[in-house]
Amino acid sequence: MTTLFSSPSDPAAAPCVAIIGAGPAGLMAAEALAAQGVQVDVFDASATAARKFLLAGRGGLNLTHADPIERFVARYGARSDAVAPWLQAFGPQALRDWAAGLGVDTFIGSSGKVFPAGMKAAPLLRAWLHRLRSAGVRLHMRHRWTGELHALHDAGTGPRWQIDLQSPTGPLSRAADAVVLALGGASWARLGSDGAWVPWLQALQVTVAPLQPANCGFDVGWSDYLASRHAGAPLKSVVLRCTDRQGQRFERLGECVLTATGLEGNLVYAASALLRDELAASGQALVQLDLLPARTEAQLAEALAAGRGSRSFANHLREHTGLAGAKAALLREGLDAAEWAALCSDAPRMALRIKALPLTLRAARPLIEAISTAGGVALEDLDDGLMLRRHPGVFCAGEMLDWEAPTGGYLLTACLASGRVAGAAAAAWLRQAGPAGRPQPTA
Repeated sequence: MTTLFSSPSDPAAAPCVAIIGAGPAGLMAAEALAAQGVQVDVFDASATAARKFLLAGRGGLNLTHADPIERFVARYGARSDAVAPWLQAFGPQALRDWAAGLGVDTFIGSSGKVFPAGMKAAPLLRAWLHRLRSAGVRLHMRHRWTGELHALHDAGTGPRWQIDLQSPTGPLSRAADAVVLALGGASWARLGSDGAWVPWLQALQVTVAPLQPANCGFDVGWSDYLASRHAGAPLKSVVLRCTDRQGQRFERLGECVLTATGLEGNLVYAASALLRDELAASGQALVQLDLLPARTEAQLAEALAAGRGSRSFANHLREHTGLAGAKAALLREGLDAAEWAALCSDAPRMALRIKALPLTLRAARPLIEAISTAGGVALEDLDDGLMLRRHPGVFCAGEMLDWEAPTGGYLLTACLASGRVAGAAAAAWLRQAGPAGRPQPTA
């Protein structure tokens, strides 16, 4: 095995930090460290940096959100208090200023989402990588961490860390003064976030909350008719309502998509944490869809009570409510012929069903299909600078930490912010500890 020592034995030499993971969090940590004169080596198993970031930006890169900061912080739910300091260090406006510094202007869309002017991730990433390389950051692609992390003890320089990697030319080891882990979650495994690091960190006595799907779809179990005729159909301008066992309530207007097995889309993603936890507690989650939020139940009942003569109920429904296609098919779903016939002749009951269509969610879609990951390294195992308490000099950042957020720019903002915090804290730790007096790792 080849052993590479990236900083010389001279105590006056610039310290070196190894970053494992070339996603947004890892690259932001590299930027923060390089700005402090630290040698930075970034290792990633993929052939190119930030692959998930690039793919997410193909349809329009949602960088952040224009929410007032109080509302922005609240999007992180149970972890809001922990994420808030990250956003104080690098929040939504700081992110926009950072992008502008790379020559990428941003704008606020109609929904409050913030996008780069060109809507694409590639120009921003190219400018960013150029700036990092110009600052001396070295990127090593196709270098996969094997999970080995060893504390090295030397009387002259204090402990350093050794990481073992598999490179295109074979196994190698790299020693560094500090390490930043930015390994992602376990969604989109084909782009590098596979969660393989979980048992490795557990072996180091790091607490890792189970990885779960976040911003995910859910299975309902449609009839063959609905699945074959309407899979992929958008459900626009609907209200999703649900309440968990603790009385926590979700209600929001938006749109989602009817899939072959259930529902997905932004509206469903926004409720996914509550729904996922309710499924874990109860085995199912009950939701209601308001298919026509712009009209009241009384208005619909009055419209549907009008005589329909020889017209089919489908035509009557379309004429008096505008419901057709997937929304109309949902009204029929789960009812036998007799139940449907009775409902068609009862305008008040039909109006109620339109306004509060009951659906039972049976399961969350698999983690590999999710947009992001919940669970990860317990924040309680980290100090305010995101350094592992049991392993001084080892920092964690990004989606591998135990937090989650809805889509809309919140995910990317917190990933970048955590990388900035971890990188700045690693630089500060190196300055404070010095080459000979670093805190000893916990045995």
